[in-house]
Amino acid sequence: MFDQKLPRRALLKGALAGLAAIPVVAAVTRAEAAAPALDANDAQAKALGYVDDTSKVDAKANPTHKAEQKCANCVQFQGKATDAQAPCMIFAGKLVNGNGWCKVYAKKP
Repeated sequence: MFDQKLPRRALLKGALAGLAAIPVVAAVTRAEAAAPALDANDAQAKALGYVDDTSKVDAKANPTHKAEQKCANCVQFQGKATDAQAPCMIFAGKLVNGNGWCKVYAKKP
Protein backbone atom coordinates (compact mmCIF):
# COMPACT_ATOMS: atom_id res chain seq x y z
CA MET A 1 0.00 0.00 0.00
CA PHE A 2 1.16 3.52 -0.81
CA ASP A 3 1.56 5.57 2.36
CA GLN A 4 3.01 9.01 1.68
CA LYS A 5 2.13 12.15 3.60
CA LEU A 6 1.13 15.31 1.79
CA PRO A 7 3.75 17.98 2.51
CA ARG A 8 2.43 21.09 4.22
CA ARG A 9 3.91 23.33 1.51
CA ALA A 10 2.03 21.47 -1.26
CA LEU A 11 -1.20 21.69 0.74
CA LEU A 12 -0.79 25.46 1.24
CA LYS A 13 0.01 26.02 -2.46
CA GLY A 14 -3.13 24.12 -3.46
CA ALA A 15 -5.28 26.06 -1.01
CA LEU A 16 -3.92 29.41 -2.23
CA ALA A 17 -4.48 28.45 -5.87
CA GLY A 18 -8.08 27.52 -5.06
CA LEU A 19 -8.67 30.81 -3.26
CA ALA A 20 -7.14 32.76 -6.14
CA ALA A 21 -9.59 31.13 -8.58
CA ILE A 22 -12.70 32.31 -6.70
CA PRO A 23 -12.63 35.94 -7.96
CA VAL A 24 -12.07 34.75 -11.54
CA VAL A 25 -15.11 32.47 -11.43
CA ALA A 26 -17.20 35.21 -9.84
CA ALA A 27 -16.16 37.71 -12.55
CA VAL A 28 -17.10 35.30 -15.34
CA THR A 29 -20.50 34.66 -13.75
CA ARG A 30 -21.17 38.40 -13.39
CA ALA A 31 -20.11 39.05 -16.99
CA GLU A 32 -22.52 36.39 -18.25
CA ALA A 33 -25.35 37.79 -16.15
CA ALA A 34 -24.69 41.28 -17.52
CA ALA A 35 -24.96 40.17 -21.17
CA PRO A 36 -27.42 42.20 -23.22
CA ALA A 37 -30.53 40.68 -24.77
CA LEU A 38 -30.29 39.88 -28.47
CA ASP A 39 -32.03 42.48 -30.62
CA ALA A 40 -34.12 40.91 -33.38
CA ASN A 41 -32.84 43.72 -35.66
CA ASP A 42 -29.20 42.66 -35.13
CA ALA A 43 -27.56 41.73 -38.47
CA GLN A 44 -26.75 38.17 -37.40
CA ALA A 45 -30.20 37.71 -35.87
CA LYS A 46 -31.86 38.85 -39.10
CA ALA A 47 -29.66 36.59 -41.20
CA LEU A 48 -30.69 33.59 -39.10
CA GLY A 49 -34.35 34.55 -38.94
CA TYR A 50 -34.35 35.06 -35.15
CA VAL A 51 -37.64 36.13 -33.58
CA ASP A 52 -38.34 36.77 -29.89
CA ASP A 53 -41.57 34.74 -30.00
CA THR A 54 -41.79 31.42 -31.84
CA SER A 55 -45.50 31.95 -32.49
CA LYS A 56 -44.62 34.93 -34.72
CA VAL A 57 -42.40 33.01 -37.16
CA ASP A 58 -43.32 33.60 -40.81
CA ALA A 59 -44.49 30.15 -41.97
CA LYS A 60 -43.95 30.96 -45.67
CA ALA A 61 -40.34 32.03 -45.13
CA ASN A 62 -39.63 29.13 -42.71
CA PRO A 63 -41.65 26.09 -43.85
CA THR A 64 -39.74 23.69 -41.56
CA HIS A 65 -40.71 25.61 -38.39
CA LYS A 66 -43.02 23.83 -35.95
CA ALA A 67 -44.92 25.50 -33.09
CA GLU A 68 -43.16 23.45 -30.38
CA GLN A 69 -39.70 24.61 -31.55
CA LYS A 70 -38.28 27.33 -29.33
CA CYS A 71 -34.89 28.39 -28.00
CA ALA A 72 -35.53 26.84 -24.56
CA ASN A 73 -35.56 23.32 -26.07
CA CYS A 74 -32.76 23.93 -28.59
CA VAL A 75 -29.33 22.35 -28.19
CA GLN A 76 -27.68 25.79 -28.60
CA PHE A 77 -29.55 27.27 -25.58
CA GLN A 78 -27.21 27.45 -22.58
CA GLY A 79 -29.83 27.73 -19.85
CA LYS A 80 -32.50 25.55 -18.30
CA ALA A 81 -35.68 24.90 -20.28
CA THR A 82 -37.56 27.08 -17.78
CA ASP A 83 -35.26 30.14 -18.14
CA ALA A 84 -36.88 33.23 -19.68
CA GLN A 85 -33.51 34.22 -21.22
CA ALA A 86 -30.11 32.55 -21.49
CA PRO A 87 -26.92 32.68 -23.55
CA CYS A 88 -26.89 30.95 -26.92
CA MET A 89 -23.87 29.35 -28.61
CA ILE A 90 -24.89 30.92 -31.93
CA PHE A 91 -25.28 34.49 -30.65
CA ALA A 92 -22.16 34.84 -28.48
CA GLY A 93 -22.34 37.39 -25.69
CA LYS A 94 -26.09 37.88 -26.06
CA LEU A 95 -29.12 36.48 -24.26
CA VAL A 96 -31.91 34.95 -26.33
CA ASN A 97 -35.53 34.58 -25.25
CA GLY A 98 -36.46 31.07 -24.17
CA ASN A 99 -39.58 31.43 -26.31
CA GLY A 100 -37.60 32.68 -29.33
CA TRP A 101 -36.61 30.78 -32.49
CA CYS A 102 -34.06 30.92 -35.32
CA LYS A 103 -33.17 28.88 -38.40
CA VAL A 104 -30.33 27.11 -36.56
CA TYR A 105 -32.80 25.39 -34.20
CA ALA A 106 -31.86 21.81 -33.30
CA LYS A 107 -33.90 19.91 -30.72
CA LYS A 108 -32.13 18.83 -27.54
CA PRO A 109 -31.86 15.06 -27.35
